[in-house]
Amino acid sequence: MNTITRKEILKNVRRVVIKIGSKVLTTVEDGIDDRAFLLLARDISGLIDKGCETVIVSSGAIAAGMKKLGLVRKPVAIPEKQATAAIGQTALMNYYERAFSRFGKKTAQILLTHIDLSNRTRFLNAKNTIFTLLKHGVIPIINENDTVSVEEIKLGDNDNLSAMVTTLAEADLLILLTDIDGFYSCDPRSAGAEAKPISVVRNINSEIESCAFDTKSVEGTGGMITKLQAAKKTAHRGAATIIANGKVPNILRDIFDGKDTGTVFLQKKNKIKGRKHWIAYTLKPHGSLTIDDGGVKALVQRKKSLLPSGVTAISGKFSAGSSVSLVTLKGREFARGLVNYNTAELLKIKGISSKDIDKELGYKYYDEVIHRDDLVIL
Repeated sequence: MNTITRKEILKNVRRVVIKIGSKVLTTVEDGIDDRAFLLLARDISGLIDKGCETVIVSSGAIAAGMKKLGLVRKPVAIPEKQATAAIGQTALMNYYERAFSRFGKKTAQILLTHIDLSNRTRFLNAKNTIFTLLKHGVIPIINENDTVSVEEIKLGDNDNLSAMVTTLAEADLLILLTDIDGFYSCDPRSAGAEAKPISVVRNINSEIESCAFDTKSVEGTGGMITKLQAAKKTAHRGAATIIANGKVPNILRDIFDGKDTGTVFLQKKNKIKGRKHWIAYTLKPHGSLTIDDGGVKALVQRKKSLLPSGVTAISGKFSAGSSVSLVTLKGREFARGLVNYNTAELLKIKGISSKDIDKELGYKYYDEVIHRDDLVIL
């Protein structure tokens, strides 16, 4: 992997997810930029004509709504954001539909919330819808359902959504288009020449994470931190991520020609597949369990299930079947999994032997707090 080139990564890409940020679709003077849609549609259509299926995750609904309403500043109140997104969503799709029709391509809109992705049945239904659209040569354009997803509006997580969609669509590559040329050693806007561009990231470690800087704007709600989170999720699924400047002419052509543009985050060799990746990176933990050193060793090194004897502390409120985070005694997250007992039950059985669960609760569902099949080591 250390010697792999961009061309080698890209030559095997048969399906790509392209996340288009608000800044790529707007200008300071005029808001939504018609020409940006046309140029993107041209280049994406070119990819499709060469046999690369494409799924788009698009920001810009609120920006489009602001333009339609004549707003200069982004709304602050949640109902105002939701209304602006609802108005802008139809306008946004209109821009895409007009642009892609110039190149003989059809589009379809899919609006998702985290609930759609955290429910396994709905997750699989969404996957089947995407596959069916692609089979018919239709470009899925995906956005968060901002009109109902209050928490997602607050967080502004289209970067992480695009990573989830990469898993959903079983794509080979994620491209995050923003108005920054790639990932830097620090913020190039404030540091100037001191900010060094990073061409390739082989492993997202604490040193790389310390370089992440905020890129939030009036139109958008994302940042370089969320892009790094997205790249990390995608790497563990076995797909590469490229962060590049979507305002640069022909950027997608340059990327697929293997040119040294933007930053490529290499995929992991030992990828987390299917349901376990869904547990690790799609579900949101509802709480955390602190595990003693012996329990951590049993889970990580000996590949065992989590027993109540290894649990020292519990945080959060959750039910059986919920996702929880597992942390060491020093507070470092090292795993995630689906619990077999709720918060109240775990508070009673933490630290005890599995054979004593029935004595403590008056019943026993399982010997394990989290079975190995429902556990992912991070």
